Amino acid sequence: MSNDPYFPVPSRTEERSFQVPPPFTGLKGQPTEIRCQPSESLPSLLVDSNCSFLVSTYLIGNVVTVGAKSGQMFIEFHTFDRPMGMAVSREGIVICGRNQVWFMPMLLDIATQMAPRGQYDLAYFARRSHYTGNILCHEIGWVGKELWIVNTRFSCLCTLHHTCHFAPRWRPSFITDLAPEDRCHLNGLATVDREARYVTALAETNTREAWRAVKASSGCLIDVPSNAIVSRGFAMPHSPRVANGHLYVLHSGQGRLEVVDPANGHREIVCELPGYARGMSIHGTLAFIGLSKIRASSAMDGVPIAARRDELKCGVWVVDLTRGKIVGHLEFLAGIDELFDVQVLPGVPSPFLSGPLVDSYSDRTNWTIPPQ
Repeated sequence: MSNDPYFPVPSRTEERSFQVPPPFTGLKGQPTEIRCQPSESLPSLLVDSNCSFLVSTYLIGNVVTVGAKSGQMFIEFHTFDRPMGMAVSREGIVICGRNQVWFMPMLLDIATQMAPRGQYDLAYFARRSHYTGNILCHEIGWVGKELWIVNTRFSCLCTLHHTCHFAPRWRPSFITDLAPEDRCHLNGLATVDREARYVTALAETNTREAWRAVKASSGCLIDVPSNAIVSRGFAMPHSPRVANGHLYVLHSGQGRLEVVDPANGHREIVCELPGYARGMSIHGTLAFIGLSKIRASSAMDGVPIAARRDELKCGVWVVDLTRGKIVGHLEFLAGIDELFDVQVLPGVPSPFLSGPLVDSYSDRTNWTIPPQ
């Protein structure tokens, strides 16, 4: 990876190439080449919105930071072990991976002192982790003072436990047993005022991986407090979110962003998207949505978007929710085909991340110690 990840804001759409290290898989090989292309509108969109965003790319083992400051846009890559769900709060960033959860507290003073001065607004350093085992962690969110995890393998919502792998907190009413069988492919979580409010699942099934046979039309949106089904008939829904008085969900198997009326389950299309949508963060009236291509090996029989497999794109697309229009994007042209989560960092145009595997991708060592 280049030691200088910044590049000027293009006057036209330009392609950029980055060299990043191999993912944390235990395999040896040459660095992965990643090519990406921002839309002409993206840098000014980020500047005007005073934010940056994170992207988790679980298959290549990277978390990507994307932002813009002082007329320049930057992209940085950070190695994690299969990063998926992420959560952002005023205290810091949490990232879930293959077997553990990483906690990265926010450090303001360190960021302002780092060279070159003025480049970074906030710094996030990996400081501790909790081992969960491979529970197929998907989306996560803060509920009260607890971190709640979509535990896909055990078809439940759970939190962390000081002596056990996890502590179950909730499961769909149609799941009769707590078993490591991925019975319904529970995946998305929406929190409202630090309360768990909605989840998505690929089917109302109750046996080992039974959702796979019916995934083209069996997806559902569930109200957590009442355990009632809000809406049925999705093709692989993901990432429910509540913002600006509306309930949004990604109808991934159709390649759409939809708005749902929780009173009757009625759905309306907000925007058509050119990829398999998964991962969404809403900042003001803008929705930052992760799009993925579909692997040739993926079994997507009957899923509508599979008919457009060769046309699908990978990247982050930005939708103006008030108009239902795409207003910017960052497309990955090579090296990354699938994303999982997207999280906006509001008020942080230029974040610095130091992950748990920083020595594998950077020769820049930063040490932190308490005041003396």
